[in-house]
Amino acid sequence: MQKKTAVVTGGAGFLGSHLCDKLLSENLKVICIDNLLTGNLDNIDHLFGNEDFKFIKHDVTNFMHVPGDVDYVLHFASPASPIDYLKLPIQTLKVGSLGTHKALGLAKDKNARFLLASTSETYGDPTIHPQPESYWGNVNPIGPRGVYDEAKRFAEAITMAYQRYHGIETRIVRIFNTYGPRMRLNDGRALPAFVSQALNGENITVFGDGSQTRSFCYVSDLIDGIFRLLLSDEKEPVNIGNPTEITIKQFAEEVIRLTNSSSKIIYTELPEDDPKVRQPDITKAKKILGWEPKVERSEGLKITLDYFKKQLDKN
Repeated sequence: MQKKTAVVTGGAGFLGSHLCDKLLSENLKVICIDNLLTGNLDNIDHLFGNEDFKFIKHDVTNFMHVPGDVDYVLHFASPASPIDYLKLPIQTLKVGSLGTHKALGLAKDKNARFLLASTSETYGDPTIHPQPESYWGNVNPIGPRGVYDEAKRFAEAITMAYQRYHGIETRIVRIFNTYGPRMRLNDGRALPAFVSQALNGENITVFGDGSQTRSFCYVSDLIDGIFRLLLSDEKEPVNIGNPTEITIKQFAEEVIRLTNSSSKIIYTELPEDDPKVRQPDITKAKKILGWEPKVERSEGLKITLDYFKKQLDKN
């Protein structure tokens, strides 16, 4: 039987590369498309030489030509951390709008199922806690984070429009904070920032008073949830994330303890529109996908720390 083919945009990124691994392990052929703006060939280096894997360097805001049959298009291309989308605001807006349009066009042309990587950022600074998929969000469209939040909200809107108007099979995953190997040490998010500071013996920088909460999902759990969603019949957005909530201050203390670091916590000004709480309601994922996270944070952090140590040794 002929293997099915999946196109993964942003496939050389943190999540995209793990997704490529998963799809290949499930006996699919994978075409990875990435312009390497925030992706890295090191993330997919182990896949070169696999006859079922192909890499195309391309900016998905431009027309995508992929020869042959395509069964799935998974759109993961986008800067995804504040440090990236604040530095690359126009590119972030373009990949969320033009890039999603082009990826949907490819799915339409190939009669393929489309999966959009959306984000918990669509909820903004939420007034409902935890956040269910039915919550419409509290987003500042003209704030500095609006370039990412609104790009993803538009991406969801055009995905639903293609589903309703063109009859394309679409899936939307709202991804909550995820961590694991292949995160960039300089990506600006709490975990890599804290870990790199702790391992280098620097003070750990916490924004605000550290009382804001996050919930961290290990990457293998997230990818499992996404794959289940891809194969499901659910047409509306589904939250995938770990509902175990922790304050940023507690998280910084945990990293110091795990790294056996002498780092101290210092506090700086909270960035504009930084969410005060973030916790997924995963009732829908449990019910429809039979999914919930399995990896304990202590276990996931240990694997991630080992990865970061190796990266620091390389540098």
